[in-house]
Amino acid sequence: MEAIAKLNNCPTSPRKMRLVVDLIRGERVEKALSILKFTNKEAAIRVEKLLLSAIKNWEAKNEGARPEENQLFVKTVMVDGGRQLKRLRPAPQGRGYRIRKRSNHVTLIVDSKNTETQN
Repeated sequence: MEAIAKLNNCPTSPRKMRLVVDLIRGERVEKALSILKFTNKEAAIRVEKLLLSAIKNWEAKNEGARPEENQLFVKTVMVDGGRQLKRLRPAPQGRGYRIRKRSNHVTLIVDSKNTETQN
């Protein structure tokens, strides 16, 4: 049984978020949490909260089951571009340079390896 957690309109560029997300894709939940805890990037804090939310969603679906016993792992993580805030920065000779403040959407899916016991 898998559980999903989503983070929409996170004010970090998708490129920076993908650097962090690629570290935990396919890892066990305990290892992924420790990787995120010791990763020195701002995006790691947000992904850690999202992973904890996915674990809680999985626990809500599977009452009485513990994540440690069911070998919970990060099945899928997707980072998509969100909306862009467009701003103008003053430039020489009366021009204006466009600044695009990017955001992203992150979807994280957690699944257990013990799927045979649940059927």
